Amino acid sequence: MIVVTRLNDSRFAVNPDLIERIHETPDTVLIMVDGAKYVVTEPMAEVIEMIARYRARIVSLAYDEPSATAPTPQALGNRTSTGPQLGIVRGSSGAGGAGRVTEFRPAVQAPAVHAPTAPTVPTASADTTQGR
Repeated sequence: MIVVTRLNDSRFAVNPDLIERIHETPDTVLIMVDGAKYVVTEPMAEVIEMIARYRARIVSLAYDEPSATAPTPQALGNRTSTGPQLGIVRGSSGAGGAGRVTEFRPAVQAPAVHAPTAPTVPTASADTTQGR
């Protein structure tokens, strides 16, 4: 989020990923993807710089400081993962509706099922004298 100032000097935070465009005529207007417009006191160049700093910080957190921001790797069978772990909620426990969470285990692949083969139909034999 970036913090900008309205014309009445109140400050608010806006998600820069939702800014569609910025106009400066002469006030700076942030036009959001949903059509909302915010008039701010900061010049357009300053807002653009704030957005660039915000995005640089996000990239920095994702790549430059792995020990400070990355969660501890967790075992996943024969693999490890630092991402969120999935769980399955079973049943309900109490008024809050929270259930018991069990560890997610990948499904075991079922054996392949083969379609039954059609019975063989006897064909006419070369000896046509039978049955006459």
